[in-house]
Amino acid sequence: MPKFKNFAAKKGKLDQAKNNMFVKLAREIYMEAKKGGPNPEGNFKLKTAIANARQINMPGDNIERAIKKATGGGENVDYEEIIYEGYGPGGVAIMVKCLTENRNRTAADVRSIFNKRGGNMGESGCVSYMFDQKGVLTIDREDSELEEDSVMMEAIEAGAEDLVVNEDSFEILTHPHEFESVKTALEGNGYSFDSASIRWVPQNYVKVEGENADKLMKMMELFDDNDDVQDVYANFETDEA
Repeated sequence: MPKFKNFAAKKGKLDQAKNNMFVKLAREIYMEAKKGGPNPEGNFKLKTAIANARQINMPGDNIERAIKKATGGGENVDYEEIIYEGYGPGGVAIMVKCLTENRNRTAADVRSIFNKRGGNMGESGCVSYMFDQKGVLTIDREDSELEEDSVMMEAIEAGAEDLVVNEDSFEILTHPHEFESVKTALEGNGYSFDSASIRWVPQNYVKVEGENADKLMKMMELFDDNDDVQDVYANFETDEA
């Protein structure tokens, strides 16, 4: 019986995490449809958001509902994109990207998460100089038979800047202005991506261990659980344990 309870608790956490992702992506789809129109073929950012939603098996009804809301088929909400900056345990630099209709609530929530887990929120610009904005196209290596050399060659030919090879993924990096053209060219060559977005990529990484690592993981969980938080960028590395 205890094993069953443990399994049920883990499943509950996974289901909640998936629901959180659905909420975040629905909000992004809504915003992009409202800004650039509801037709994904004429709105690259919307097309990319929908593709990311489908990668995590977000129901089509959820996607359609978000687009309808953006085009007058329901509530009218003006979301604002804000990036908060600060430091986590061990001096880790953190940038928190939010989409919110209530700036005061979101700022208070983000500040509280920083404070509860041994960090502190700073002023705008306090850590962003440690990051570069890049287009990031991620390929799951476990779901593909692609070779590093061929991915590197085709990515560079398409206009990418670099290829980062991880144990379980390839990450193709582009200049933000080249993101659309590189993604389109590689898709034309038969590539599909586990995720695709413009992100803040750290210039260097800080090794975090022990108690600081534990606090940092809990901080990341709290950010992930907050509906207003779309993404978190941080310059830490830690071991699997």
